[in-house]
Amino acid sequence: MPLVPRVTVVVPCRNDADFLENCLEALAAQSRLADRVIVVDNGSSDASAAVARRYGATVVEEPLIGIWPAAARGYDEAMADAEIIARIDADSRPHPDWVAQLVRAFVADPGLGVLTGGAEFYGGSPMTNYLGEHWYIGGGHYWIKKWLGIPLVFGSNFAMRTRVWERVRAEVDRTNAGIHDDLDLTIRLRPSDGVRYDPQLRMPVSARPVQTVSGLSRRVWRVATTFASSWPEGAAWRRRAELRPSTDAPSIATDSSWVPADDDWAPGFGR
Repeated sequence: MPLVPRVTVVVPCRNDADFLENCLEALAAQSRLADRVIVVDNGSSDASAAVARRYGATVVEEPLIGIWPAAARGYDEAMADAEIIARIDADSRPHPDWVAQLVRAFVADPGLGVLTGGAEFYGGSPMTNYLGEHWYIGGGHYWIKKWLGIPLVFGSNFAMRTRVWERVRAEVDRTNAGIHDDLDLTIRLRPSDGVRYDPQLRMPVSARPVQTVSGLSRRVWRVATTFASSWPEGAAWRRRAELRPSTDAPSIATDSSWVPADDDWAPGFGR
């Protein structure tokens, strides 16, 4: 891998021109600029595409409505010339050193395949923002790590080596608009892919998903439908079997491999 890897940021977008403007402005202010920004226009009827072009982003269209179809289209486009494919959403507002953090991490660790982080919610009440960060996103990191044995890839804040997407792109349920794309991606990943959660890699995101009970309920329900669509790929017993050593080892050794390391737990979860 080159000493200075090429980084492409993928931003799926549907009718989010105002949020997208702030997102692209934040990307333009990075201390280490992305080599390319791809905005996937997912059938927008507003000025999203025009905003993207004004900031110099590559605009690709995905007519099949849904976050998975849009994100997958962007990853496919990024494969052409990027070593690192990063992903945020239109309502993400990356800190000025976000791309630089990604580059440093991937250059320092050749075995790192996927790097993900946490959220900082904005736009909600202090209580809503706290619950979103520590219980919605934090809870997801905690329980998915316990269930799958690897950290949850947070769709609004992660990056992966192109080779990882090349491996899983035909396995993910990329045309299914009714599931969580990031959870489905996580289910297809393996420990050998080098998945890491960095609590210092924070991403400001809109509190829209957690501001209403109905909106939050829909997202929680999609966790079940995501696991159902991939079953038994995401079954805990199957993941345990994959992690089991090939030699006859005591069962306690297998069980111990499923205890999350402290630095993989979402900071502040349950506090």
